[in-house]
Amino acid sequence: MKVLVKGAGVAGLTAAFEFAARGAAVTVAETRPALGGNASWFAGGMLAPWCERESAEQPVLDLGRDAADWWDAATPGLVARRGTLVLAAPRDAGELDRFASRTTGYRRVEEDEIALLEPDLAGRFRRGLLFAAEGHLDPRQTMAALHDKLAATGVEFHFGADAQHVFGCDRQIDCTGMAAQNDWLRGVRGEMLTLRTPDISLSRPVRLLHPRFPLYAVPRTDHRFMIGATMIESQSGGPVTARSMMELLGTAYALHPAFGEAEIVETGVGVRPAFPDNLPRVETNGEIIAINGLYRHGFLARQAADLVFSQDRTKELAHETDGQRRSA
Repeated sequence: MKVLVKGAGVAGLTAAFEFAARGAAVTVAETRPALGGNASWFAGGMLAPWCERESAEQPVLDLGRDAADWWDAATPGLVARRGTLVLAAPRDAGELDRFASRTTGYRRVEEDEIALLEPDLAGRFRRGLLFAAEGHLDPRQTMAALHDKLAATGVEFHFGADAQHVFGCDRQIDCTGMAAQNDWLRGVRGEMLTLRTPDISLSRPVRLLHPRFPLYAVPRTDHRFMIGATMIESQSGGPVTARSMMELLGTAYALHPAFGEAEIVETGVGVRPAFPDNLPRVETNGEIIAINGLYRHGFLARQAADLVFSQDRTKELAHETDGQRRSA
């Protein structure tokens, strides 16, 4: 089977990986000039289905339970499995209880244990939730590694103008996100900052709950931290707004004052494709399979590959049965 995957974001790369693993000849076509620059490029990289259940439906948790295992197998050594720490200031203790009431997979931690988990946060928070089974990765590093692994196994990549001239495939997998022609899709704008400071160290993603502006801080290499993220109903991909910048920085400072002296290394905006129910969908239209609406939950690519191959097997069985009937 020859498969064309349109789009080289996280959905496209993971779909390409699954189809190639099943023996398909895979070509990936991406209209951008190189890998990156899409919503996946600006993602936090948190493999946190239990935390996401706070505002997402049960299918997100069901689909995401094995996400860390999948990425660990696909890109060995790039997944950190240290859990997620959820915190709130004492005045916002009700936010922590509300978060706990909507999630599972955590245990409560008190001030002493918070200090053991994250020594640089010692004395700053009295209570928290530790989601020990969760993990995180650096999306850019991981996407680059997956691209290189796919290329080494024979997957062809066409970027920029070359992406318009790929033909002759049996199946087409549309993973183009907001560029797809779908009237149900809407854009959810996510803004992020990358800060650099040697004055604080974190071992795992930390979510700081706030009634108005919750925030997460994800550790990267070289004393860098990805700070995010807004969820604004907008398809605008323009620069980070002044308001968002102030809110992100203010909440980061509330997590730890050292962020007030940090260097702002990067700002970025990603527009996440979402359907009205915020759940991803796999839709079939003839020989085209569309994977879209991943929002913050990029876990359906493998199921899409299963769908295509199960359809092909069903056709084979039907053809065999029809042939047997004619022979009889």
